[in-house]
Formats: sequence, structure tokens, C-alpha cells
Amino acid sequence: MNDRNFKIVVSGDICINSLQWITEPKSSKGLNWQTHLNMHSALKPGESLLLAKLVALATGTSVISPQIEDIESNLSKEILRSTAELELFSVHGSGKNKDKVYRVKRFLGFTGPVSGMPKLLPIVDDNINADIVIIDDENNGFNSNKDFWPLAIKSIEKSPIVLYKMNNPIGSNALWKHLEKFHIDKTIVVINSDDLRSKGVNISKSISWEKTAQDFVWQVNNNPNLAFLVDCHHLIVPFGLEGAIYCTNKGKTESQLYFLPSEFEGESLKETQGKMYGLTSCFVAGLARSIALENSNNEDLSISIGEGIREGIVAAHKYFINGFGRDVEEYEFPNPSIFVRCKNDTLQKELVQDVKIPNLSANYYSHWYILRDKSSTNLAEIAYDIVKNGVKSALKFIPIAQFGNLQTVDRTEIESYRGIKNLMCEYISKKNTVRPLCIAVFGTPGSGKSFGVTEVAASIAPGLIEKLNFNLSQFRTLLDLISAFHRVRDLSLEGKIPLVFFDEFDSAFEGKLGWLKYFLAPMQDGTFREGDSIHPIGKAIFVFAGGTSTTFREFCGEDIKDENDNKKFLLEFKAAKGPDFISRLRGYVDILGPNQTDPQWDQLFIIRRAMLLRSLLERKVPHLISDDGKAQIDNGVLRAMLKIPRYKHESRSMEAILEMSMLTNSRKWEQSDLPSREQLRLHVDEEQFLRHLMHDAFFSEKIESLAKAIHERYRMLNSDLDPDFIVPWEELSEDLKDSNRDEAKNIPNCLRKINYDLVSVNGNPSFIEFTQKELEILAENKHMHRYRYRKDDDWKYGRVKDHKKKTDPALVHWESLPEEKKNKTYEMVKVWPEILAKANFKLERVKSLNTYDY
Repeated sequence: MNDRNFKIVVSGDICINSLQWITEPKSSKGLNWQTHLNMHSALKPGESLLLAKLVALATGTSVISPQIEDIESNLSKEILRSTAELELFSVHGSGKNKDKVYRVKRFLGFTGPVSGMPKLLPIVDDNINADIVIIDDENNGFNSNKDFWPLAIKSIEKSPIVLYKMNNPIGSNALWKHLEKFHIDKTIVVINSDDLRSKGVNISKSISWEKTAQDFVWQVNNNPNLAFLVDCHHLIVPFGLEGAIYCTNKGKTESQLYFLPSEFEGESLKETQGKMYGLTSCFVAGLARSIALENSNNEDLSISIGEGIREGIVAAHKYFINGFGRDVEEYEFPNPSIFVRCKNDTLQKELVQDVKIPNLSANYYSHWYILRDKSSTNLAEIAYDIVKNGVKSALKFIPIAQFGNLQTVDRTEIESYRGIKNLMCEYISKKNTVRPLCIAVFGTPGSGKSFGVTEVAASIAPGLIEKLNFNLSQFRTLLDLISAFHRVRDLSLEGKIPLVFFDEFDSAFEGKLGWLKYFLAPMQDGTFREGDSIHPIGKAIFVFAGGTSTTFREFCGEDIKDENDNKKFLLEFKAAKGPDFISRLRGYVDILGPNQTDPQWDQLFIIRRAMLLRSLLERKVPHLISDDGKAQIDNGVLRAMLKIPRYKHESRSMEAILEMSMLTNSRKWEQSDLPSREQLRLHVDEEQFLRHLMHDAFFSEKIESLAKAIHERYRMLNSDLDPDFIVPWEELSEDLKDSNRDEAKNIPNCLRKINYDLVSVNGNPSFIEFTQKELEILAENKHMHRYRYRKDDDWKYGRVKDHKKKTDPALVHWESLPEEKKNKTYEMVKVWPEILAKANFKLERVKSLNTYDY
């Protein structure tokens, strides 16, 4: 931006950051001090002084602000000082790149004035006509000292855009009351999410973007600590370096989530990468860049804020990556490159996605998926794309959680696995822990209970955690369990953290749930008894995998509806020490697997199948993945693997079908490579599987009969037309027959627009009637398909329909089609379910992601 008439004022609390770092001796010769570790220090601007420099770099303007010409010479003891210890850290968290930069190892604290408030500085050449005022309020005195406020906001006659970076989110300070009274329309409040949490605002962290977003919406609407923001027109809350929420209130509150699909809050900053101060300030500078640019062109403020959030997220990333450079004394800080777009940047602005946060009722709180709102296609098409082109290609704009080899986009699984990961991370980092971390995992046999938790653990500490497996249904006496505890203890004494799977822990032993009571002491005290001896187990992670219960609710009896049955279960559960066992658990996961768990809520099962199938192809038969990442798989095989209603043994069945197929020397997974019907019967309903497999062939066989049926319907509706068009099928020209065949072939594509799929069945099924809205969508699609077909066949618009001259008065876009023609198109479409049923095809509803099915 080079508009010299655009004026920006930056002010706020003042702080100087004192940086300290140590370097190795440069030589073994010379003066004595040169042969020892060298201690370095430097003074850098902080708070509003740093923010002013960042805004100047971001906007390219000469920012009006407080100034200290020479920090080293003119630093007053009355000015607040922050001290931080620096160290060299890897530029990127992977550690693959050997390049290192200085970042903060630890913050050592503040040095304040001997008495009174920290010193504030006046704005040099303040301008009452400022277009943008940016305030850094760190709650160190500026918000209560009106003498230092910018003239543009002290004047009630001016209306600048105000960017208010608020560190202490309370509504009692004088500055906020002034802004609320005189400048609220154009005030944009920026509050860091961790600052909100420190004030008792309960927003989940690093679980899922959906949960974080909905927690935020609930807190804004209900938390009294945020009541002072009720009239705030623009509120922005950054969530780490990975996302932000923009909340607007112009009579109606609406919230928009901006996020990085491949990251969750806090994931960009690894412990091994150090820390940086000023991240939120850099975000605000990126935001100011967009607002200044767009508003100098008189753009809508909300639009420029949205673009500014993207700018801010990218800028904060680059600011962190650059740190203080390889040489603190030589590096220009802050660096101008932060706001210069480069092709080599690890993060591009286009990768930052946004989605509107719905105000869902409590009943549907957990059923909002970003995947639903970010996709314009139905689930089946997304699933096909995942298998064909890979997860990252098909879902590059959707939140994906990855734990080792496990990938998931299902919100329920993401939240469960991330909850377990957070528990494990916290447990591993703690010292002197005497009891095991206990979690439970439920799911149907073959759903992948062991795989999921193992991959989560491996993603945290692959060299430290070692897995042990024990199946309690195979234990015959208590001595078997004691022997298992000894193996756990031995591994712990070796310095490892055992990841211990107790499979089928809910199996019978001395009665129903008989093993539970023998785990209570080890879970609570971290010890086990052998005769008169008590042995410590050591640090370990116990994973209790259900065998008879497929969900946590089922294990607890929460799904039992009958009152008498419920009472009986609770008595037995209490006698088996079930409540005591649950009280010692710290988390649980319900593994969903590739089968549908609930007809109403679980619509993402086909996505789980697709991701599992893609993973199996990559791991088991990588030669079927081409160099450009495309899976070589027949459409019929793909359809059958994804659309079969149920796998008898969940993921094991999917894997078995792949392994039984003859693919060693194949270049593509063809239908002929599949196992025999008898082998398929072990894992699926082979009749249903083969019908899905042969769907395209079945439909191709019916094209001719469907085309005839379409033509007969056309004849009935258009008896007044040229005889050339309404003759019986046998007398129709080949060109017109082909036109009808093409329309028949297009029926499945049209049906997918209203989320219907065709399923081949035995016999003639009953058929449905389309709703008016569905008819309108189908009719428009049918007409436009015919329009394009005829255009390609050199037809053109004409006032009279003439087959020889290839003219047609209906060869116009749908919007221009006369109502009479539209009505006839509706009538043509209405007959589709009937003619399809006669051809042994049933219409089956498939779930769409862009509509809520509540």
C-alpha cells in the first residue's frame, strides 16, 4: 500500500524486551574471557513499540506512534522491561532441516519501575484525522490514562477504524467504556484465546475445530465474563497460529471460523521449537494490512477483516519461523520479509479456510461437521475421490487429523483420539507418576481398536512407548494376570513406557465382568499383589479393549431402556465393581470402524471406508498407485467396496478381500481379480456385493429399454408436434434414438444432484415420488444436459422445431424456457422412478453434506 494520505496511529502500553543468550568460545587463545562461554544481550522493542514497527512493515506506510530513538542509550528505569533467554532452535519442527534460528527458551519475567505505573510515551506528531487507530492494551496503565490516548479516539466527532488488541478481557477499564460509547461501530476487538481462557472462559483446546468453534459461540452467548462484549460489532479471537474466529454483531450475532485444515490449535508450535513473543501483534499487523488496503478502496469492512485474518495467520507463521534470525545482533527485527509473499513460504493465504459456525441447539451440538459445510457434493462422490486420488487431494480444505498411519475426518473420532493423545502427552511429561494412565476402547471386533490407539501412542513417543498385548478371555487363573503385570513391570524398569492392551477385559471370570475387581488396586495405587508381596508397576498406559461391549454406553448399561432390566443390570454392575472401575478411567474411545453405527447420525461411514481402503492400497499394494497418486481400481470394484451395506468382520473383512484378490502382478484391481463367491461370503453378503460390482453393467443393459420408455413418455406429452418426433421407437431415426439413449445414461448423474443413487435389485421395487424442489432440480439438469448434447450435435435455436434443419425453439437456457416447456420437462422427470423400477432399479437416498438432516 502506498497511499501517503492514509494515516495510521499505533499506541498503547510500553515495554522493552531484554534478550540474553550464550555462545560457545570463539577460540582457545586470546584473552581469558574469550576462552569462556560468552554472554550476550540486546534490547528490542515490545508491546506497542513492536506493534508499530510490524504495522509499518505490513502496510508500507509511515506509522504515527510513540518512539524511542536509541533504546540502548535512552532506556529509562521507569519503562517496563521484559527479560527472555534465547537459544538456537530448528527452523521447522520436523528437525529435518539443519538450519537454526534464535527463539525464546524461557521468559524470565518483568522488571518494573521502583514505584508507580510503568512509564507511557506520547504519540509523536499525533493526528486527529487518523484513518486507523491501533491500540496495544496490555493492562499496564495505558487503558486508564486518557492523556496518552490517540487524538482520533478522544474526539467524539471523528470515526476512525479502531483495532483494539486487548490483553485483559474485562469491560471495566476506562478505555473500553470510551470506545463502547463513542466508537463501537468501527471498533475491532482482538483477544487471544488463551487470554479468554485465563479469565474462566471455557473453550476446548486442540480437540476439534468444530468443538472449539461451538464452545466459543456458547460462551459468547452465555458467559457473564463476556457480557461486556455484547455490543461489540467486530470481535476476533486468534487460536494459536492455526485459526481464528470472527464474530460480528449487527443486530444478529454471526460467527465465522478461519482454520488450517492440516493443523489444530497449538500444533504448529512444538516444544522443541522454542517460543516467541509478539505473535498476536504480528497477527494484528497482518489484519491491519488488509483493512488499510481494502478501506482505501472503500471496500466493506467485514470483507477486509476476513482477508485480514488470513493475512494475519500467514504473517504470524512467518514471524515465528524467522524468530530472531541466525545472528541476533545482525538480524533486522522485525524482518520486512514477514509481509512479503513468496512461493517458497510453507503457508500460503489460500490454504486458510473459513466456514460459518451454525447456532445449533444443544440436541445437535455434536453433529455439526465442517466437512458438511465445506463440500458441495454428496458423500459417495467424496469417498470415490478419496480412494482414487488420495486423502490430501480429495480433502485438502477439510480438517484432517493424523496420528502416525491413522487418518480421520470424522469429528467424533478426531475428538476421541485427540482427547486420548492429550492425556498421553500430559502423562508422559509428568515425573514421579506412581499409577498407570487408564483408558478404555470400545468397538466391534475388527473395527481397529488396537490400531487406532497404537498409532496415537506411536505419534507421541515412538522410541519410548512399547506395546504389550494380553487377551483376558484366554486367561484361566489369577496367576495369568499376575504374570502379565510382571512383564509390564520388567518393561517399565528398562526405562520404557508399556502400552498395555487388556483385550476383552469385560469377559466373564468368576462371574460377569469378573476381572474388573482385580484391576482396581493396580489402577489406583500402581501396585499388584503376589502372595504377601506387593510390587510397584511403574509408569505404564493401560488400555482396556472391550470384547462384549461395543460402546462405552453399552458397557455402562446406558442403552437399556426397560426400567426393570436397567435396575437388574445396575445391581450386577455394582457387584462387579463396575462404577469403581469407571472412576479410575481417565478417558475412553468408541471406535466407529467401516460399518454404519447409527442410521440417523452416522453418515460418514462411507468416508471412513474410503480412507481405510486408500490406506490399505498404499500399504498392501503400492504398485497400484501411479506416480501421480491415482489408484488403479475398477469403478465396479470401488463401488462394491464402498457401497456394500455391511462388512461381517469390519476392517478385517476389507483387508481380507484385498489380500484374497490376485493383485501381485496386476496393474489395476479389476473385477476378475476378486476372490470367488464362496470366499466373499466369509466377509460380505456376496449377492449384494456382486450387484454393486455389476451396477454399471446392469445399467448399460437397461439403457435401450429406458430410452424406449423415455420416448414413449415424450410421445404421450407431445402428440401435437411434428410427426418426425412422435413416431414409434422402431421408426425413429438413429440420431434421435441416440439422443434418448444419452438422456437415459444421464439419469444417474441427475439423481445424484438430489442425493439419490441407483441400486440394482431383484424384481420390481416400489417407487417414490419426487418433491417439488427435487423436480425443479432434476428438470433443470435434464434440460441443460439435452441443451449441451444438441449444441454439440450442431443444433441451433429456431422458432420451429425441424429435425432436418436441426432447429429447436427449446434450445435456450432453463431461465428462458417458456413455462409450458418447463411443465412438460417436469412431467418427463416425474416418470423416472416408475420406468427405473420396471428396469429393476431402486432409488436409494444418499446423505449430502451441505444440508442438515435434523
